[in-house]
Amino acid sequence: MEKALHMTAVLAVDLGKTGCRAVLWTGPDGPDHPVREVPGAPGLAESGGVSAAVAAVTAAARALGDELASALPAGRLDTVSVGAAGAAADPAAARSLAELLLDALPADEVAVTSDAVTAHAGALGGGAGVVLAAGTGAVTVGIGEDGTFARVDGWGPWLGDEGSGAWIGRAGLRAALRSHDGRGPATTLTSAAYDRYGDLDRLPATVGHSANPARLTAAFAPLVAGAAAEGDAVATGIMRDAAAALAEAVVAAARGVGGAGPLSVAVTGGLSGIGAPLMDPFADLLRASGLPLRVTPALGDPLYGARLLALDATGPHAPLITRVHRTAVPPP
Repeated sequence: MEKALHMTAVLAVDLGKTGCRAVLWTGPDGPDHPVREVPGAPGLAESGGVSAAVAAVTAAARALGDELASALPAGRLDTVSVGAAGAAADPAAARSLAELLLDALPADEVAVTSDAVTAHAGALGGGAGVVLAAGTGAVTVGIGEDGTFARVDGWGPWLGDEGSGAWIGRAGLRAALRSHDGRGPATTLTSAAYDRYGDLDRLPATVGHSANPARLTAAFAPLVAGAAAEGDAVATGIMRDAAAALAEAVVAAARGVGGAGPLSVAVTGGLSGIGAPLMDPFADLLRASGLPLRVTPALGDPLYGARLLALDATGPHAPLITRVHRTAVPPP
């Protein structure tokens, strides 16, 4: 349950590798200003990652120029709250980003944390628990009442992201090729792959030459789920294996953060709406784990989480946030 929050001006930022989204939040109920998006940054841990992150966040703030001018009579923000890719891997870079943004923006405070932490806070309203983010990739984050942090998977499409959209799509395409050349059982995935990608003999080249192979294979995941819903045995097996991988990650994160009481679990990302072939066995496996896990709907997105973390410095996420404060307030 979200705590009562006082009226304040927060610039919430979700800084990813593809895009940087920002919104100005001045009311207690919801953002009354549009979300702006500019290109993202490669990640704080990468070479030049901090300077690229500063450029992305300041560009997003400039895109909000009219909203900032009209909503802030004093010309200042209380807090800029940023969830940035790579912050967990390089805390020193996170502090550098916070200090540079404090110099660059008219704010009294800058808070920087991992984008996985802001996503977690948004999904669970700032409370403890486990959040599975499953889309093209898959990562699970657990945060305990005492701030204990557990991250499971998220190792990318070649070494991890088990049960993700890319993983499901790749398994479906492999099954289609196995059936196509006589190594595997018949499956409707073969015709589905042909309809979507064309000549199956050229499928490896189609995937290999793609600018984003993970995204291309993830696009096949809904077709695998659809085939499973229609009773295709091969597709059903793939969806069950994906559910097992995702449930295993959630259980590992739950054990990592400990706690005796029930632990909330929220699922976010594109796979959360893929339907019963994935979510039914996933829920069954969580129930069979023997842990007191309580699946709840996700309450909000990473921007919502960034706003919550800006206003609450005492919750379970607090140890994971780098905050810097302005000691002397310059004129607007």
